[in-house]
Amino acid sequence: MDACHCSMCRRWAGAPAMTVFCTDLKFEDESAVGVYQSSDWAERGFCKTCGSSLFWRTRDHKLFTVSAHAFDDPGQFHFDVEIYIDEKPTNYAFANPTRKMTGAEVVAAFGNIGGADDHG
Repeated sequence: MDACHCSMCRRWAGAPAMTVFCTDLKFEDESAVGVYQSSDWAERGFCKTCGSSLFWRTRDHKLFTVSAHAFDDPGQFHFDVEIYIDEKPTNYAFANPTRKMTGAEVVAAFGNIGGADDHG
């Protein structure tokens, strides 16, 4: 599980976005899921019933992250990475040790999925 500190994720989640990388994404009822294009290369999904943030994915569907708190047991995931650490506000910090990556490091690690200033 990671925490994304980018300004877009913080606005979307109301806090750092705590997400889990997934290789595939299927919903029992696709009509209950809303999707909006959040940048030229990414989109975000939400529950049409309650408004909960559900996922972030590239528009080509090659990279998915799902909100850890969309799972019944988010405690099953090991929290070990913080991304876009260079955008984290100074008014909070996680207590446990994590690997911390800047926006530039994230873009370098995952290919050119967008500019470091446009996370989608």
